[in-house]
Amino acid sequence: MVLMSLIASHAELDLETVARLSAAAGSLSPSSLAASPALQGTVVLSTCNRFEIYAEAGEHDGVDAARSALVDQVAGAAGMDRDQVSEALTTRSGADTVRHLFSVGAGLDSAVVGEREIAGQVRRALIEAQSAGTATGRLTKLFQSASRAAKEVQTSTTLGSRGKSIVSVALDLAEDVEPGAWAERTVVLFGTGAYAGATLKLLEERGARTIGVYSASGRAEEFVASRGGVALDGDDLALWLAQADVIIGCSGGSQRLEREDLTEVRTPGHPLIAIDLALSHDFDPALDELDGVSLLTLESVRMAAPTEQVDSVRRASQIVAQATEEFERDQRQRTADSAIVALRRHTQSVLESEVSKVRAQHGCTAAAEEVEFAMRRMIKQLLHVPTVRAREMAAEGRIEDYTDALESLFGIEVPVSPAHKARKAATTQPQRATAAELAQAAELAAKLSHAASGMDTVAAAPTCPAGRELQSPLERSA
Repeated sequence: MVLMSLIASHAELDLETVARLSAAAGSLSPSSLAASPALQGTVVLSTCNRFEIYAEAGEHDGVDAARSALVDQVAGAAGMDRDQVSEALTTRSGADTVRHLFSVGAGLDSAVVGEREIAGQVRRALIEAQSAGTATGRLTKLFQSASRAAKEVQTSTTLGSRGKSIVSVALDLAEDVEPGAWAERTVVLFGTGAYAGATLKLLEERGARTIGVYSASGRAEEFVASRGGVALDGDDLALWLAQADVIIGCSGGSQRLEREDLTEVRTPGHPLIAIDLALSHDFDPALDELDGVSLLTLESVRMAAPTEQVDSVRRASQIVAQATEEFERDQRQRTADSAIVALRRHTQSVLESEVSKVRAQHGCTAAAEEVEFAMRRMIKQLLHVPTVRAREMAAEGRIEDYTDALESLFGIEVPVSPAHKARKAATTQPQRATAAELAQAAELAAKLSHAASGMDTVAAAPTCPAGRELQSPLERSA
């Protein structure tokens, strides 16, 4: 299995294209995303300036098939040309996927470097995928690790300590354009999502008291019931727009406030600041042409975002790099599980075969039990080092060497990836075991042989009752 991601963000694309892709997020069916045989699971992260799909594909050579399936789904949902979508989405896989998500969660990839809102959005993306049943164990581990890395960045550095976010920078810009106390301003907020909730909270923190909330979907009443503000319907909206000092768009819905609509209701000569934080534009860009109207957009915010301290960014980047390596090392170690299980099953099978011979030949004598106990203890000890080495070699990315050695030494076949099978088939030189591995195998064979032959001197006795638990000599004497 391999982790991969398709990325479209403000860092690589114009916000208009990102907006069109993000609009597809609500139309993407979780079941259809996971329906492709090339995909094991998906998590979609969609924010005001990024659209990203994280997925688990079958194998490294299956990334292309998984990407093709995802591009088809996004193109269909966004109503865009497939080639355009394919060109817009950057593909990452393996450690690059991990590193990118950890950087995103820590705020290092945000338009406002260090902003804290993205960490919550990463958590919510996982929760939504889990609710839809599309989050696999590895994807869950990935997103949980990203959240831990973000928390460490927050507690170990001063990155984002000024509490800046896209919303706060936008409100700062509004104060620069039109100075004045927020308590004396009438604000109209478009939208009732999480983004609108964060905006309302910041407005209240800055002293805003007169805030109207409009939702084209009719959710304003429910929104203000728990957050504050005044719910507006279509008739109320016209009256509030006539007196508004600031309007803020956070909905990204299909309805847009056009220039003509605002002109009809606006009080002539009354200054107005329009802050459009929606990727798909809640406000007509032509509003900026109206006399007395100042339009601020996400592009404005990005250009005005403060530059964080170099030391904080460097330290945060180090934390992300370390977290990425730890995650990758843990994932590599997990690849040793199938090899360890195969080795233990093989040795257990050999042991049980020899134990059965001892029981059949010598019955349930005390000496037979002692030999059996010793054999089981010996196998346990002999398996310790190979188990440790399996995890070590997996962490070093050499698990294939280990599985090849098991097959060469013991004839143990471990389930491997198709890519590994292809590489083995193309190899002309036979795999050779190391001297240490041969010595260990010889020692194990000799001890098993000695243990079995040593039973020739044990007197015959009745067969041990089925299901009887063996005890060591010390346990019996006690």
